[in-house]
Amino acid sequence: MPLTNIIDESLRLLSANAPYRTCVSGLTMWVCFYNCCIPMSYNDLRKGRISLPHHIYFVTTVVHGRVPEFADLLAARVVVRELRRLHETGTVISMAWVLMPDHLHWLFQLNDANLSAVIKALKGRTAKAVNQVKQRRSPLWQKAFYDHALRRDEDVREIARYIVANPLRAGLVSKIGDYPHWDAIWL
Repeated sequence: MPLTNIIDESLRLLSANAPYRTCVSGLTMWVCFYNCCIPMSYNDLRKGRISLPHHIYFVTTVVHGRVPEFADLLAARVVVRELRRLHETGTVISMAWVLMPDHLHWLFQLNDANLSAVIKALKGRTAKAVNQVKQRRSPLWQKAFYDHALRRDEDVREIARYIVANPLRAGLVSKIGDYPHWDAIWL
């Protein structure tokens, strides 16, 4: 069974509210459900990826080398500005996102654009702008991204709560309102 099918089957077997997370070690991304972690290479992440118009996606993308680039307020605001631009231009409908110091979680509904093209545009524009701000030329994002196309039975608001609570779970703040880089349409 292909790895993407195993992950989808694992998600189906778990409740719709099951917490899952991604982490990166070297060039391998790990998708973890409770205490079970599955390694996913860059190519594994692309296998089975589909882009459906008007479908809701939960995307995670990680900074190159897990460097906490977005601890820098100016760098973080570059990404926030691009997330808002993609929403305001109608490319996506952003539902929730949180920009952590070294990664981004983003829940959105894709409009008529292609999923990979949206992420490529986000990464390209933000990398160029962050490099200008920091007066350098280096990669900002890792090549891959993790995407999960939500199923009808999944609770979108619960996933949004999971996303915006990430700074709390990471111990960065004691109240979500204290963290500056997040948004959700329900709040």
